[in-house]
Amino acid sequence: DMRNASDPYDEEEDDDNLRQIVVGICSMMKKSNSKPMTQIMERLCKFEYITVVIFPEDVILNEPVEKWPLCDCLISFHSKGFPLDKAVSYAKLRNPLLINDLHMQYFIQDRREVYRILQEEGIDLPRYAVLNRDPDRPKECNLVEGEDHVEVNGEVFHKPFVEKPVSAEDHNVYIYYPTPAGGGSQRLFRKIGSRSSVYSPESAVRKTGSYIYEEFMPTDGTDVKVYTVGPDYAHAEARKSPALDGKVERDSEGKEIRYPVMLTAMEKLVARKVCLAFKQTVCGFDLLRANGHSFVCDVNGFSFVKNSMKYYDDCAKVLGNMVMRELAPQLHIPWSIPMEAEDIPIVPTTSGTMMELRCVIAVIRHGDRTPKQKMKMEVFFDLFEKYGGYKSGKLKLKKPKQLQEVLDIARQLLSELGQHNDCEIEEKKSKLEQLKTVLEMYGHFSGINRKVQLTYLPNGQLKASSEEEDTLMSGPSLLLVLKWGGELTPAGRVQAEELGRAFRCMYPGGQGDYAGFPGCGLLRLHSTYRHDLKIYASDEGRVQMTAAAFAKGLLALEGELTPILVQMVKSANMNGLLDSDSDSLTDCQQRVKARLHDIMQKDQDFTEEDYQKLAPTSSPSLLNSMKIIQNPVRTCDKVYALIQSLTRQIRSRLEDPKSASLQLYHSETLELMLQRWSKLERDFRMKNGRYDISKIPDIYDCIKYDTQHNSSLGLEDTLELFRLSRALADIIIPQEYGISKLEKLDIASAYCLPLFRKIQLDLQRTHEDEAVNKLHPLYSRGVMSPGRHVRTRLYFTSESHVHSLLSIFRYGGLLNEGKDEQWKQAMDYLSAVTELNYMTQIVIMLYEDNNKDPSSEERFHVELHFSPGVKVCPDEENAPMGFGFRPASAKVCGSLCTVDSKTLTVLQCCKRNCSSLTWLASFISSELLSMPAIKRFSVSYARHPTNGFEGCSMVPSIYPLETLHNSLSLKQVDEFLSKVCESRNETLTKTMNQPGSESLNVIIECRQAILQRWKYVDLLNYLICGSNDRHELKRTHRFRVVVDGLTGVSEMTSTEMENEEISDLVLINRHLVLQSQHALLHFMNSSYLSGMKLTIGMQC
Repeated sequence: DMRNASDPYDEEEDDDNLRQIVVGICSMMKKSNSKPMTQIMERLCKFEYITVVIFPEDVILNEPVEKWPLCDCLISFHSKGFPLDKAVSYAKLRNPLLINDLHMQYFIQDRREVYRILQEEGIDLPRYAVLNRDPDRPKECNLVEGEDHVEVNGEVFHKPFVEKPVSAEDHNVYIYYPTPAGGGSQRLFRKIGSRSSVYSPESAVRKTGSYIYEEFMPTDGTDVKVYTVGPDYAHAEARKSPALDGKVERDSEGKEIRYPVMLTAMEKLVARKVCLAFKQTVCGFDLLRANGHSFVCDVNGFSFVKNSMKYYDDCAKVLGNMVMRELAPQLHIPWSIPMEAEDIPIVPTTSGTMMELRCVIAVIRHGDRTPKQKMKMEVFFDLFEKYGGYKSGKLKLKKPKQLQEVLDIARQLLSELGQHNDCEIEEKKSKLEQLKTVLEMYGHFSGINRKVQLTYLPNGQLKASSEEEDTLMSGPSLLLVLKWGGELTPAGRVQAEELGRAFRCMYPGGQGDYAGFPGCGLLRLHSTYRHDLKIYASDEGRVQMTAAAFAKGLLALEGELTPILVQMVKSANMNGLLDSDSDSLTDCQQRVKARLHDIMQKDQDFTEEDYQKLAPTSSPSLLNSMKIIQNPVRTCDKVYALIQSLTRQIRSRLEDPKSASLQLYHSETLELMLQRWSKLERDFRMKNGRYDISKIPDIYDCIKYDTQHNSSLGLEDTLELFRLSRALADIIIPQEYGISKLEKLDIASAYCLPLFRKIQLDLQRTHEDEAVNKLHPLYSRGVMSPGRHVRTRLYFTSESHVHSLLSIFRYGGLLNEGKDEQWKQAMDYLSAVTELNYMTQIVIMLYEDNNKDPSSEERFHVELHFSPGVKVCPDEENAPMGFGFRPASAKVCGSLCTVDSKTLTVLQCCKRNCSSLTWLASFISSELLSMPAIKRFSVSYARHPTNGFEGCSMVPSIYPLETLHNSLSLKQVDEFLSKVCESRNETLTKTMNQPGSESLNVIIECRQAILQRWKYVDLLNYLICGSNDRHELKRTHRFRVVVDGLTGVSEMTSTEMENEEISDLVLINRHLVLQSQHALLHFMNSSYLSGMKLTIGMQC
């Protein structure tokens, strides 16, 4: 029975034989009458001896507690306007069984108290500090704000960080973003309509009020809400993070879309601790899953799940049993907990008999950018030492404060140079002026658009180039390399976003409302938490922004790129996974560049011997370029003359008042355009009359940019300059990564071995991964295949990694061209590709055939696809043709063969003629969209889930994916990747066996031992700190960062160890020694690290 009670409960009416347990609901009317409360109370009333009484809001607010209804059990909780003090008085007066403790609800309203309790219970939470703006507590109000960090009472938080009001009732939480990511802040608030946050350009923290500052946790755009009903029951739901783009996803009833996910064993333990610590039987809290760990960031108190019938059943059953267990004996009610059979576990199966997509791995080059520019000079020992450059011999300065110091030094040197014409400062005034000009661009340091690299030269000898050819230093010196430009253009953002949108079409289709819309299968998978997505990017701004724009298109996000970049893209501490220092060449690459330089300096037509030297692989694209060039020096003469003509034309435009202030593409001016072309004119032809061929890629870069974006200027001979410089670049750029096959493999493995290892790990770890969100099959509504789970790993990088990765696939021995016709055709196609342009893609797709034996090689099936990226307009007609995307799909599709054949024919035509895209769209809408929805998207229908929808995935400005091979086995690919990694390890071993490498061997062996036993990190904490203090060390921020990096919780275990990792390892060792030498000795001597060559004093 459930009823409202306007009068006190009359005990005299009770018959002892019909004694009921009265459960009182004491809350604001909005909460008492809510759908979840009504559903649960209706189920609770089905218990034979339970009656529910709802306290009227008028009684709660206006009547003294003595007149409130009587009850045996009280469910009462605070919300806006609720008189918690009166509820506490009532509980003291009547002493009912409390489902949720009332005194603890005062603490839940203060985030400081919430964090204190969590910390006392040893529950992981983000690193935080409290800023109390209280005159009586001046020691807790020390705030120092920097460009990209704040210091709160001595604790430093680098952006991104989170700023939360101390009052839990205040939902205005701000997230501040770092300057390199675009700065500004995301402002979260209680949901209003379809929005829960908004991006603001304001970067300064709030100056009034008290706040908690905490470290931002990268959760890949997902929050997890956990709901307990007693310590032994927890239900979890995931939702899109409100900080991502601020748009609230709602269903047809206007409810926020959430999907139930499974908790790990550790998270269930956390739920139990939260429930008991706050004495709230029904309790909601927020969980952040980041870097393999789970952190509690908020405790909400009394909360119900919305729109889950299974949860309503469970909640009522748990609460009813709890009430009966506590009160039935006291009231002499005969009752015992019914024994129920265990739920039969549901084994997820695929929805069809053909192969199911399990994993997608893509390596993608960044989008269209402004021309990169570079200048070299020698300077600044003090700055090098200040930022620890001597540790590795290299230093990158990118932060605003660092660049400001460089600018200040440049200004000071220029001042001295002006005062003392005969001073011994060796930097040329023009270079200092250029350094100053570049650093003063834009008026402030914002975004990742400039950086300074410093390299220590022990002998002071610079590499030969036009800028330093006559400069030799007698002692040690520092080479400064200033880099600017290379920013992602608006066109690049559009390319990335469109490609992300098109990328969805490779995934199986959705069901229900999503059927009939190409690409929505991926959105369906992702929104229902059956999609494990991680996006990685190198540290270059253009690469990171490309990744963010791609994610925006892929996941149909809205708003600015900065919040997406910070939350979805991983780019820090990746140990060389996607970054490469182009100024630090391998010995092999230096030899290759020297040979290239010699061959291209001959003032004669290419001979047969030159063809053998320069093109031993007989690549058609390379041979064609050599035929165009004929005489390399004469061609360079023509290029140089064309550059001179171009600079003359730009100068004349500048002198014309009508065009002097003309704005070019991406806010460039004619003056800036002249500066970059004048610099190329100076640098290309050296003082001795020879040409610096290392500038050819820069020349091609510039003319390609101007041909595409500034053609409206009408400059003469730009197409001829484009043609000749492209022919030269088509030789120089690919051959810089090796001329012979062995050289290509050696250089490629040096660039991307960590990435290869990571790809191998991705393919191996497709099945079980507790650290990701997984849909809970028992609680999922409207999802036909809750067990399906697709893993996606996207790697955004620069040209060097794409060239290197492709070289390994081509020349590493994956398949034998003589025995495999499809591979031979693929290699012929790749040889004809002249350029790996922006948005080049290498895609690996893994499928599983559940009908095959798990141990069979046929169980897993791998496909390899490739696209050369953005189309280069002037030469599009001569682009090489592949064999289409999944060319075998027409053979598999049965009754729909005709449609697929027509589609493939259409696509082949469209590759040559972009104007036919309009007709293609019409064809798709009339022919393909008339097919039944289930036929188009069901995984049971075909091995290739796009089913002829390749056309929909086309981006007009980007070449479509071509299939290189579609019948590889996983074992075959895994063995190939292992062979490549082992081959590189043998090369490194030979290097390390040279004199002076013993200590490095010891450290690498130490690292490997730790990585192999990373699961024992908790044991290490226990041994060092003891059972009572084990969380003390785990909370130490630096220790956690280092352990995360070395133990693989960030999926970086397979990456190559570099110098900074060695210092991190030493730091761990030193930290452990300081904690407890005895415990460390015990740990080092244990069987877990047997064979590890490490002593206490090593490197300390």
